[in-house]
Amino acid sequence: MDRADIVHDNFLRRVAAGDLPTGPAPQGPLSPDQARLAFRAACLSRALDRQARVMQRAGQGFYTIGSSGHEGMAAVALGLRPGDMALLHYRDAAFQIARALTVAGQDPVWDMLLSFAASSDDPISGGRHKVLGSRALMIPPQTSTIASHLPKAVGAAYSLGLMRQHRPDHAIMPQDSVVMCSFGDASLNHSTAQGALNAAGWAAWQGAPMPLLFVCEDNGIGISTKSPSGWVEAVLRARPGLAYHAADGLDLYETYAVTKAVAETIRRTKKPAILHLRTVRLYGHAGADVPTTYLPRTEVEADEANDPLLHAVRLLDQAGVMAPDEALAVYRAAADEVAARAAQAVQRPRLQTAAQVMASITPPARPRVPRNGPSPEARAEAFGNDAKAMADPQPMSRLINWALTDLMLDRPETVLMGEDVGRKGGVYGVTQKLQARFGSQRVIDTLLDEQSILGLAIGLGQNGFLPIPEIQFLAYLHNAEDQIRGEAATLPFFSNGQFTNPMVLRIAGLGYQKGFGGHFHNDNSLAVLRDIPGVIVACPSRGDEAVLMLRECARLAAEEQRVVVFVEPIALYPARDLHAPGDGLWMQTYPAPDLRLSFGEVGVDGDSTELAIVTYGNGVMLSHQARKILMEQGVSCKIIDLRWLAPLPEAALRSAVQGARHILVVDECRRSGNLSEAVMTLLAGHPALARVTAEDSFIATGPAYAATLPSATQIATAGLTLLAGDSR
Repeated sequence: MDRADIVHDNFLRRVAAGDLPTGPAPQGPLSPDQARLAFRAACLSRALDRQARVMQRAGQGFYTIGSSGHEGMAAVALGLRPGDMALLHYRDAAFQIARALTVAGQDPVWDMLLSFAASSDDPISGGRHKVLGSRALMIPPQTSTIASHLPKAVGAAYSLGLMRQHRPDHAIMPQDSVVMCSFGDASLNHSTAQGALNAAGWAAWQGAPMPLLFVCEDNGIGISTKSPSGWVEAVLRARPGLAYHAADGLDLYETYAVTKAVAETIRRTKKPAILHLRTVRLYGHAGADVPTTYLPRTEVEADEANDPLLHAVRLLDQAGVMAPDEALAVYRAAADEVAARAAQAVQRPRLQTAAQVMASITPPARPRVPRNGPSPEARAEAFGNDAKAMADPQPMSRLINWALTDLMLDRPETVLMGEDVGRKGGVYGVTQKLQARFGSQRVIDTLLDEQSILGLAIGLGQNGFLPIPEIQFLAYLHNAEDQIRGEAATLPFFSNGQFTNPMVLRIAGLGYQKGFGGHFHNDNSLAVLRDIPGVIVACPSRGDEAVLMLRECARLAAEEQRVVVFVEPIALYPARDLHAPGDGLWMQTYPAPDLRLSFGEVGVDGDSTELAIVTYGNGVMLSHQARKILMEQGVSCKIIDLRWLAPLPEAALRSAVQGARHILVVDECRRSGNLSEAVMTLLAGHPALARVTAEDSFIATGPAYAATLPSATQIATAGLTLLAGDSR
């Protein structure tokens, strides 16, 4: 017999018989009306869990991870304000239902049934996933089961402190909000949870406003692996900077009282706290999970005997709010309502085509609020003595620094963050002077944790800021790549464009650094970024191009709500010369502030039809050096700088190579899994096509730093070979 049916039958039998579990008497400020609402929310959540299993068996539903045993989250919802952002654990249906019952115009039962049925009418995801979430209830949808939403909760809470200095035009939270994020005891052990708890405490320790409530829902088990006795409390209590509180989630009165008191303290002090909430897990992990296959039946039955709904019936009876027979009627009515409306929900339309599914990958644009922009006096004050150097050619690193300065002047919602970006000015000096120009609240020296850096950016982006996080080296992104793949890129997709987290992620990357760092500071693979739907990847090759592209990236993030990754070739930061020491041919002057490069616009240097070299980043400089060698052999060529690496600018590239009799693709990244494969596929019909790539190898330190990478000589040789008719 399904454990869900066993729990249901036990509830009906025990309430009818007055066989209720013992426990403390109801105490605290939960009013009779609130108690009734919380119990109804709990009953609806329970009924939805059971209905999800019915729908799945009938082939009409697609999700059975339920909230049974965690119904105490209804009281947590009532202890917060409806406008407080809530990033929810996937077992928190009772929270969303309780909040919805306090907001006019909401129909949580219908909304959740549409989600179970994967109907395109689902108001949060549009039929793309079963997620908790609601724009009207300030609940961004979460698909994570491993606490990867916690870092962005830290960012969202931090944004509330920044709003004291500047409220973005598109902010979505009141400044006196509290951000709540919930997670399970098993997820506490994941690095994302540990990092987020650490980051929140680290910030609060230094006095940064952090109005954040972590709620750890402790049912004692993660799928089949138990949390060691006392472990969760010990871990949570040991967090410096975070106040620890506990409540029994089986007791609606205690849970509400503790939540309300803690939330009011957080709202007043702007200091983060943890609520350790005792829960039980009923039915196992999901519909296909049979807990008695890995737990003693006595343990399973003990949890079932502690059913939170049975405790709620006892508490409401003792408080004089609701007699057991009335509670039983509420429970039955909830089940009947859910079943009847489920029959209607499964008839609603579902997504059918790829275009329908993909419609929310790119979020809707939001127009920029008109501004006058920075005055000449403001620019002069910000740039100081640097203004005198703008008429002279400069290397890429300095031009990017000036571009960031102009962006921060032009868009006051812009915030930079990363390891060493402030006081030090970055490892390569790209962000030097920016903290002095704009202050430590807008140029943030973060702790050494890439997940927290990206989570900070996601949370700020959700609340209307334009975050520009920096990852020091491309290899370091891999510690935190899921924050882009699983969180930032999916938020508009799973919210049907109702929530967004735009950003411009700056990453120093690629190879060709002489004698520094080996693979960990010279990572030449972009595959991890290029396959994430909706993410834009850009890579400049010259300083002036970097400025123009960075301005467009900021526009794409701020006005088109995009997640943009700006890969800055480290080796080109200081580059000055092209062919000979002192020629200064790889430096440029700073472009006027009103100029930018359009998204998807490629660069074309030359008009030769004999040979076209398609490349990007360091490959552009190398191809210019190779062109000199080729010209000495009587071969002319044009160089096409892709600039935009994802999505690939297909139409612009086809136009740029049109008429070229030979095409050579130069890719400084590894032969397997990188950009050249896509370009070769796109141009596969061309009769004379070849490529030069890096080897499938990590990069060495020392004299062999470039041994596995393309060189100007290799490019020239490949071009001559191609012209000779060998297009291997």
